Amino acid sequence: MIDAPHPYNAVDHFIERHLREGRTDAVAYVDDAGQHSYGALAERVRRAAGAFAAAGVEAEQRVVICMVDRVDFVATFFGAMSIGAIPVPVNTLLTAEDVGFMLTDSRARAVVISAELWERMAPAVREQPHLRHVFVHEVEQPPEGTVSLAAAMAEASPAPRTPYPTSSDDPAFWLYSSGSTGQPKGVVHLMRDLEATARLYGEGVLGIREDDVVFSAAKLFFAYGLGNGMTFPLHVGATTVLLSGRPTPASVGKVFAENPITIFYGVPTLYAAMLATEPVNADSLRTCVSAGEALVGDLLERWREQYGVDILDGIGSTELLHIFLSNRPGDVKPGVTGKPVPGYEVKLVDEVGDVIDAAEEVGELWVKGPTIPACYWNQRAKSLATFVGPWARTGDKYIRDEGGYYRYAGRADDMLKVGGIWVSPFEIEATLAAHPDVLEAAVVGHEDAEGLVKPKAFVVLTETAKAADAMRDALKAHCKAHLAPYKYPRWFDFVNELPKTATGKIRRFKLREG
Repeated sequence: MIDAPHPYNAVDHFIERHLREGRTDAVAYVDDAGQHSYGALAERVRRAAGAFAAAGVEAEQRVVICMVDRVDFVATFFGAMSIGAIPVPVNTLLTAEDVGFMLTDSRARAVVISAELWERMAPAVREQPHLRHVFVHEVEQPPEGTVSLAAAMAEASPAPRTPYPTSSDDPAFWLYSSGSTGQPKGVVHLMRDLEATARLYGEGVLGIREDDVVFSAAKLFFAYGLGNGMTFPLHVGATTVLLSGRPTPASVGKVFAENPITIFYGVPTLYAAMLATEPVNADSLRTCVSAGEALVGDLLERWREQYGVDILDGIGSTELLHIFLSNRPGDVKPGVTGKPVPGYEVKLVDEVGDVIDAAEEVGELWVKGPTIPACYWNQRAKSLATFVGPWARTGDKYIRDEGGYYRYAGRADDMLKVGGIWVSPFEIEATLAAHPDVLEAAVVGHEDAEGLVKPKAFVVLTETAKAADAMRDALKAHCKAHLAPYKYPRWFDFVNELPKTATGKIRRFKLREG
């Protein structure tokens, strides 16, 4: 993928190269503070690198980034990488206890926290054995024991600096898994991985161009958003719009009203919510992408009817860094996740480890490609169990049809055995989502009076006032009409929202606990 394995530092490709290629004045980012050119971005990266170096941060030391989506997230990420340090973005929605675990687990030497997150995150930095530097960003008076990142950057030199001479196989950054089924794991990614996803998916599938204006509702702190809002547009010299706040239909609509968005990245829940509200100004929109959860029901058809563009559904992971199985422009098939992204291979494996060659059989999805990480940090047993030779086990169940398209069947640990027959909760959820009164749904196993497992549905309605026994009867009849008799939910709970990870995945274990 990268011809010269040493030296290679991704900062040159994603930041400095644009100045050599004449994009100094082109707009790289639009955030709360306004527009930032590629030249200004390069200067901010250099200043961030200088601030870290002046504080004594050294190569291979971890720098945890707990920041909202603004241009200095990008500057901090590449600034750390520029001096050979390891940026570790973390979920800004987590508790201080969660972030404290990541600081300890990663042995972080420095942390950067956005000012608006400081009050909530301050307890995370206490009694950290390895932490030496706490930077708070965009704060007038830094709290005791901290340093203003803005002030430190202002004091640092904006002059060009040669990035640390890493190789393409050096650890470059970490991302923590979402922890939807257990304790988060530090996924160690290599220097080559950022450019690989930008080339294989960003260019190869999306066809992202220099004249694109992109917007990702998915945040920069996790794998999906990191590619959408950072490496893909920086790879080609495009413009990215950042939203520091929560992506709601109203806030997303405002972004569309103020910017000529051409590529939009979202998650199924957001697409459903946007279809239930006033249409956004999408005159410039040419393609949309969805990941996090499979696109269910008739969302694709309704979005296509409303806006005249397709949603490219795909699956990726923190481990693989971005999408590796996807629909693509001109080849969008409702109800499927598509085919492997060029550069990746997939296979379905049964319960005893044999490859499934026949179509329409359920198996666990394994993937092979250039962005498999080095390991889970300090978790050898889980690394060996997940990364088997050149393959990574995803934990997702899939079905391949006769045309070679892959259809999602649920997580391996979410499958239900009803009457001795395996049932995919996703199939039931997709059926429920096709009902006009259902915004979204999640299905888990629940024991009946005899101790036998049957499907139980948690449903978010488009109108909460309709939550009544009559609606339960209607949804039960709907499922019976479209599913095999043993698959219909025996119980329906109407809820205001479903518990989810930051990537939009439903946390079914929370529903099972409830």
